[in-house]
Amino acid sequence: MTLALSLSTHTEPHMTHPLTPQGQQFVEDLLAQMTLDEKIGQMTQPEKNSVKGGDVARLALGSLLSGGGGNPEPNTPETWRDMVLGFAREARTSRLGIPLLYGVDAVHGHNNVVGATIFPHNIGLGATRDADLVRRIGRATAREVSATGVRWDFAPAVSIPQDVRWGRTYEGYSQDTGVVSELATAFIEGLRGDAWNTPTSVLPSVKHFVADAATNWGSSTRVNRDTLNVDRTLAIAQMGESFVDLLDKGAWQIDQGDTTIDEATLRAVHLPPYAAAIRAGALNVMASYSSWQGLKLHAHRYLLTDVLKGELGFAGFVVSDWEALDQLDADYRACVVQAINAGIDMVMVPFDYERFIRCLRDAVQTGDVPEARVDDAVRRILNAKYALGLFGQSDEPALPLDVLGCEEHRALAREAVRKSLVLLKNERDALPLAAGADVLVIGEAADDVGAQCGGWTITWMGGHGPTTPGTTLLAGLRAALGGRVQYAPDGRADGRYGTAIVVLAEEPYAEGMGDRADLTLSAAQTELLARARAVSDRVVLVLLSGRPLIVTEQVAGVDAFVAAWLPGTEGDGVADVLTGAHPFTGRLEYSWPSRLDDLRDPQAPLFARGAGLSAQVVPQLT
Repeated sequence: MTLALSLSTHTEPHMTHPLTPQGQQFVEDLLAQMTLDEKIGQMTQPEKNSVKGGDVARLALGSLLSGGGGNPEPNTPETWRDMVLGFAREARTSRLGIPLLYGVDAVHGHNNVVGATIFPHNIGLGATRDADLVRRIGRATAREVSATGVRWDFAPAVSIPQDVRWGRTYEGYSQDTGVVSELATAFIEGLRGDAWNTPTSVLPSVKHFVADAATNWGSSTRVNRDTLNVDRTLAIAQMGESFVDLLDKGAWQIDQGDTTIDEATLRAVHLPPYAAAIRAGALNVMASYSSWQGLKLHAHRYLLTDVLKGELGFAGFVVSDWEALDQLDADYRACVVQAINAGIDMVMVPFDYERFIRCLRDAVQTGDVPEARVDDAVRRILNAKYALGLFGQSDEPALPLDVLGCEEHRALAREAVRKSLVLLKNERDALPLAAGADVLVIGEAADDVGAQCGGWTITWMGGHGPTTPGTTLLAGLRAALGGRVQYAPDGRADGRYGTAIVVLAEEPYAEGMGDRADLTLSAAQTELLARARAVSDRVVLVLLSGRPLIVTEQVAGVDAFVAAWLPGTEGDGVADVLTGAHPFTGRLEYSWPSRLDDLRDPQAPLFARGAGLSAQVVPQLT
């Protein structure tokens, strides 16, 4: 391809080798002992539900993962630890005993595990602008993840969302490159802890390389809308609506689409967080499903090899995304050849891992993939495993399972919730709630842990209700205000109240299933606000969402508006701020559009990035 910008532009210093000379020699000696099949095994990462008994050792598999919702039954910390350790112990019985690296999507806590602490999604953490807080969350996440035997986290996302219709908007800290770089670095430092080779360190996966959040609406080809084929992956997505209805609403319109920005923009806006992550010691990057100027990133040798590994000096390994190779070509063998030659080192092949192994073996034997490329990939994988200390450590976790959901971590999550809330309107002293006033809470979302957590919680898409232990906003208000709080989920109430708090929420979603053409509130949600105005002196709107929604008319008709994002399991953190026990400190890291026709880089936003009011702390009387 023709380069729009020379390789020297924005070049970062090359990363030093992650291993000592002794470690480098260990890896080289091990690599020299490996057969081609053992090398390919290290490059193979199946989903645990697909792995047949004995195949971890027989095929010398390098990694396994639990996909979103890939949980043991029953889903408990104990069954998680038993499952992961079972696979790890089997890996030690292979000919060379190379340790297994198990990966999960712990994107806001160890969120697949029932009982784990669920932190706010990244969009909320971005609103805190608190790198130290994010660093502490990274450390708490690593403690809970490593306690179950897992040492690899597919996080942080360093996406810089350009169009809030994207279903992964909530995975981005900010629309500002500098903020994303700072907070992602802090999270990586938290996952590392004192050193990468300590038993509670967890390998971050910096994703999704690169510019995954700048794709164009309508450019996604993930779903064939003519056949409406629901494949094995999409069949895993448990949603409350039919697949056809979701497609009509905009699902899979922008996620995994094509980014057509020029190279100067790609380098200035989307590449710097990866350079920052590399400086912080990151040893894994996940490639994006998306394309840049028509070429899939999984086949993009220039970006993966020349820029990431060469120009930025990335010494770690690149992992593919879930079944992403299949999108490169109608012929699967051609997919494998393109991806490996482009610079993919480990392949997330959730279902047909033996097909991948056969195709790569044949490609090497026929010369379509140089064995030197395989050696480079395996060397990078072994370097990361050595850096994590896996060769010299026991597979037994260093922390007890009661660290999951412990009081210390829940208190940290509650702090994060408090700091993430953004007060965008506050008239007639609506907030904090006046001492002694009666409060009416409206909306089913006020008493719904699942709605607070959103997607990537226990299952891939998330869900409603008590999906995992936590405290709802309603419970938090009742704990703070006692009998002053009344609850009418449908807004139908007798009498008159000083303040009505209306809690509205998006339906839980993840990835392209959450792409939406229309970001306005539903008629039923708007009706709740009308009922609140009829029975109360003041109306406070609390919005639980993974992105800014079009609420211009609704905000005009309420006294206060709080963007609460997706706060996770500690809903009492929202109550802390509404009641005045703690101040509002959050600030928008996204430009909030005012109209549906002005969603990408809004020219007349309802609220500009950086917006956020403060409200005084007041004593409360029950």
